[in-house]
Order: sequence, then structure tokens, then C-alpha cells
Amino acid sequence: MAVDQIRKENGVWYELLSICPHTKARRGRLHTPHGIVETPFFMPVGTQGSVKTVGSEDVEALGFQQVLANTYHLSLRPGSDLVERRGGLHKFMSWNGSILTDSGGYQVMSLSDMRTINDEGVRFKSHLDGTVHFLSPERSIQIQAELGVDISMMLDECPPYPCTREEAENAMRRTHRWAHRNLSARKEGQAIFGIVQGGVHEDLRTDSAAYMAELPFDGLAIGGVSVGEPTEMQYPVVQQVAPLLPDHKVRYLMGVGHPKDILHAVACGVDMFDCVLPTRMARHHCLYTLGGRLNALGKKWAEHDGPHEEASVFPQTERYSAAYMRHLFKAGEPLGARLATLHNLAFYARLMREIRQAIEEGSWPALVERYANA
Repeated sequence: MAVDQIRKENGVWYELLSICPHTKARRGRLHTPHGIVETPFFMPVGTQGSVKTVGSEDVEALGFQQVLANTYHLSLRPGSDLVERRGGLHKFMSWNGSILTDSGGYQVMSLSDMRTINDEGVRFKSHLDGTVHFLSPERSIQIQAELGVDISMMLDECPPYPCTREEAENAMRRTHRWAHRNLSARKEGQAIFGIVQGGVHEDLRTDSAAYMAELPFDGLAIGGVSVGEPTEMQYPVVQQVAPLLPDHKVRYLMGVGHPKDILHAVACGVDMFDCVLPTRMARHHCLYTLGGRLNALGKKWAEHDGPHEEASVFPQTERYSAAYMRHLFKAGEPLGARLATLHNLAFYARLMREIRQAIEEGSWPALVERYANA
């Protein structure tokens, strides 16, 4: 499908501005119904319509332009029909930017002892109350349409790691068959991203990338990584697949979020990311700095009146000392998790801002050196 046609149909399209002279990194813009998102970018994860411990106003103030929400969780509670009656997810969570929802497939697949899968879809038990539900490509797209988000992800089959080559190929073939059903179920104006599968097998990934590239998706994602495989197996997949995806569509690496992994993927040509790491690690008193992750509960901070690292001080948290943050965690005060989350999200916002700047200015080697220990 031509770029102009994509623009006309759903308002989600990718604009390539420049390419890094040192790598395959791309500087661009993702146009959505709720505004332009500067790429490369990172999406904070708002699983249940909330980025844990912070409000939409906090996420907006940090400079994030798109968040990710979870189809599986929102469909179970409060229900996509209720969200639709409340005016859609943007209004419900008071978020002014863009929203992408995953399909629910990964969460369902992770319930290995609570679900069965066949070509029709997935039957699973709710983790909340044990009730039985059925998720098909058509139902997943319908739920995401009811949520009223900017970008819906196709329902795919995400194979676990480790798995056999046969299992990886079967999951890929099913994903390909389901791709057509996802597209056929879309509501007028609904943007849908396709997902490349194939495990760690180069030939399967090549086949899947070629297959998905031919379908009228509005963007393409690399799925099935960050599912437990070692980093040394993840990197070759990203390096292989990203350049195979169409230049005129945005490229999304699902679930990858360590700073070094983001830098590697951007250098391969990936444009967008999501991960629970910055928020989840914050709730476990772990802070991201240029010197690496550190433990805010460490005894060394007990009487430290300054910041944890001078090079990683942000307006949202600079008034609070390392000693005070340690006290909050020791005392079980919720403010500790909130401050750590604000710090980590600010770190990621700065990382992505500096990535975009480095691509524009041709200063990629200096950026990699700056984040060498992060």
C-alpha cells in the first residue's frame, strides 16, 4: 500500500527524516491521530491504563508522547465495553498523547497452564477469577477498537524460549494465517501493526519479514524477542530483521528496554520500544544512571545528602537526597517507588532525546561512549 494511502485511511504513518552516517539508525516522526511522536522513542508501559505510581500528567511532563496499554488486562478489568462508554481509553486515563495497545497474545501465551490454542484462537482462564475466555484475532482487534487507541497490534502466536525449530515455525505460520484475519476485522480508520516471528532461526525470520511486509499493515514489529533468550541470541535477530522491513513504515521492537539493547536496536534501524524495566526496577529500589544500575537501598546512601549520581539528576526528583530515598524504601513509603519511577523514566526520556540528537548531528560514537556503562 502506498504511503499516501496509509495516511488517508487511518492517520498513522511514518516520516523518515534522516539516517545516521555511522549506523542504520533512523530519525523520523510517527504521525498519529493524537499527535506526532518523534522517533526513535520509548513507550512507558501502562498495563492497566496506568504507568505504575505516576499520573498521566507526570508522563506528559517528562516528554513522552506515546504509552502502551494492555489489551488482555483491560478487557478483563474494567472491560473494553465500559472504557468505550466512558469515551475511550484516552479520556478514561486522561492521557493526551498517543496510545498503542498490545494484542493480549503475549499475556495469554504466558499462561501456559491456563490456556489452549488452536487455529481459531486461544481459550484461557482469567488470572483474576478463573473464568474462561476466548481470544481470536477478530476479538482482539474488536477490543482494541472499543478502547479507541491510536495503534492496535495484531494477535500473533509468540513462541517461548527455548522452543524447537518446529514449534517456532508452527507459531510463525499461525501468525501469518492470523494476520489476514486481524486485517479483515479492523474497524474503519483503525491502524494495525503486523508482527514478525520466527524465533532465533534466520531463515524463518527472513520468510516472516517478507510475508508481513507484503500485507497492508501500518507499521511492523519484531516479536518473539526478550522472551528469555540470552542477549547474544537477541542481537543477531534484531540486526537481521530490522533492515528487511520497509523503509516507509515504522519499526517496533517489542518488549526490549535495557539502554544498551535500545542503542543496539536503534543502530540496526529500529524506531520504537517498550519495556517494563524502568518502572518495575524502580519499585525494587533500582535506579538507572550513566554509571549503571544502582541499589537505592544500599547502606552507602544512609547519610548521603546529595544525588546518587551527579550526571543523572533530573528536575522531577533533584530536591530529594539519596539518604531520603533510602529512608522511604526502608520505611515502605509509597513515595519511594514514585520518586524512583520518575527518576528512571526521566533517564529513559533523556536517553531517547540524546539518541535523536546524535542521529541528527552525526555524533553516534560519542553517544555510545556516554552510555557505555548504563
